[in-house]
Amino acid sequence: MVEVIVRNNDVDQALRVLKKKMQKEGIFREMRLRENYEKPSERRARDQEEAVRRHRKLMRKRMEREGY
Repeated sequence: MVEVIVRNNDVDQALRVLKKKMQKEGIFREMRLRENYEKPSERRARDQEEAVRRHRKLMRKRMEREGY
């Protein structure tokens, strides 16, 4: 549960904090994914693509650290 306290009637600041918390929790991403039905085969393909992307990013960072 995401909760934000409004202080001094500063709703704009509270909205910024709320959006940041929702982004960190992955709520926006989940809402976007649930807008339409996704077939199980499409989901597996998307999950595999994301895994490959994460692995490549990890390898790129590791190579950068080691000085290649």
